[in-house]
Parts: sequence; structure tokens; C-alpha cells
Amino acid sequence: MPRSVAIVTGASQGIGRATAVRLARDFDAIVLVARSRAPLEAVAEQIRAPGTEVLVIGADLADPPAPAQLVETVVARFGRIDALLNIAGAVPPDDLFAMTDEQWDAGLALKLHGARRLTIAAWPALRKSRGSVVLIAGNSAEMPKAKQAAVGTINAAIVALAKAFAGRGLEDGVQVNSVLPGAVMTSRRRALLEQWALLHDVSIEEADAQFPRRAGIDRYGRPEEIAELMAFLVSPSASWLTGSALRMDGGEIKAV
Repeated sequence: MPRSVAIVTGASQGIGRATAVRLARDFDAIVLVARSRAPLEAVAEQIRAPGTEVLVIGADLADPPAPAQLVETVVARFGRIDALLNIAGAVPPDDLFAMTDEQWDAGLALKLHGARRLTIAAWPALRKSRGSVVLIAGNSAEMPKAKQAAVGTINAAIVALAKAFAGRGLEDGVQVNSVLPGAVMTSRRRALLEQWALLHDVSIEEADAQFPRRAGIDRYGRPEEIAELMAFLVSPSASWLTGSALRMDGGEIKAV
């Protein structure tokens, strides 16, 4: 039976994938979760090694019963949960006045309610192991914009939710924090950048240079950099850090 088990949602790409790869150095078992199993299998092959077990679970966490079923599967297999990293859920940017109820509901269902349900379902196991939870939001939680209305609103809600869980965690011995990345270069961001370049008739290289300047930063972040912060938060070195929202955005938000 593994001595330590971490669940990583949204593990098929971007920050989730980088976090799973990084945590494989510290945990005996990694549970990879995403809607599609096929991309997860590639991640599993990357991190599977002697002494490291990998469990791949294809699940849509926006489906209300899915989080509890996931936890039941993990506990039945490994007997414990030591860390839960809620990374699943991308909310497309759109104008405040253009967003439909369906778009709002889709963003809330996965990124907010999926993380809420999964954390609650995993809580008894986390309490037993005195484990750690991280919820990923984004720096738009502190800097909402009209053209990213749902992104900022849902991220702000995640920060508040993490603080509420952290309050309960003080009673139950569970550590909870949130992470607020800025502009990180993932495949999703690359696709948006290519669309923007095509729309404005500029090269990808020019678009790639323009966006960091507009944000007031010198470069995009890398998923591996966020993964290092995630790994720190679920390590013994961060055991007295709870209820915090840690922003990692290259200095984009400069307000105190």
C-alpha cells in the first residue's frame, strides 16, 4: 500500500500535467483525472517508474455524482488520500454582455462546483491523513475584466471557497490554499494566441511578443513553474501555510 497518494485533476495538459509530473517525485501514487482517458495515458507513461504507482481515471467532474465516485475508487485502491490538487476547469474568455446562462453554468459546474464536491468527498480521507488541498484560480480573481467576466468571477469564488475550506481545515487538520497564476503558456493559450494573430493579421511571433508587453510582464510563465509552487504547498515545508491565495503572475498585478 502506498505511503502517500495525490490526486491531480485536469492532469491531461498544461498546469495539471506539469503538476502531476512534478508530484511523482514526492508521492508514492499519483491519480490522474480528466474528462478523456487517452491523453492521461501519455502522462501516466511519463511518470510511471519503480516505486511510483499511477491510476488513470476518466471523469467529468461537472457531473454531480462523479467526484464521490472518484474518491470511492481511489480509497478502494490505495486506502488513503494525502493531497488533492483541483486544477480542472478552463473558462473561455467572453464579453460580460455576450455570455449566455449556459456558458456561465458550464464554467461554474466544473471549475467551482466540481472542485467543491471533490474536496468535500475527499475530506474524510484528508482529515485522516492530515492532508493538503490546493484549488487553482487565476489572477483574474483580483483583476476582473469586462471581456473576461466569467473567468474573474469564478476565480474569485474559488479563492473564497478555498478560504472557507481552510477555516474548516483548522478544526480537522486539513491544509487548504489557492493558487492564482497569471499568463502561463499552455496549449490552450497558444490556440487563443493563434486566433488573435489571425484576426489581427500579424505573425505568431509578433502576437507572442505583444501580449506580455500589454500585461506589463517580461514573458509568459511556464506550467512547470506553477507546478513547483503546487508541490511546495503540499509538502511538509508548507505545513503552517493555510488559507492563503498565492499569486504567481510575473508581476502583472502590481497593486498592494
